[in-house]
Amino acid sequence: QVQLVESGGGLVQPGGSLRLSCAASGSIFSINAMGWYRQAPGKQRELVAHITSGGSTNYADSVKGRFTISRDNAKNTVYLQMNSLKPEDTAVYYCNADIFLSYYSIKVYWGQGTQVTVSS
Repeated sequence: QVQLVESGGGLVQPGGSLRLSCAASGSIFSINAMGWYRQAPGKQRELVAHITSGGSTNYADSVKGRFTISRDNAKNTVYLQMNSLKPEDTAVYYCNADIFLSYYSIKVYWGQGTQVTVSS
């Protein structure tokens, strides 16, 4: 079994920072791309940031320049550093990973979600 476990969410004031972590564990052969998504109340889940196994990144326009995605392949962990947070960043944040269970078998996994609330 493979699990993605997120941590680091919470309540922060506008302009503040948070760092989210997502660790993958279980029977992992290797991990391809990893990413962070978010879903605000009444809205669809949207991509926030994405990082390939080689370290190439892309970001939603709304977070460019404020958020940074990174990964530690030795720890099977992806991070999201969020700076200059705005109330509109309030959402449940989910991590996502394309995980090889064997050389020929790949599956998409999701974390359980962590709440980020930006409010004064």
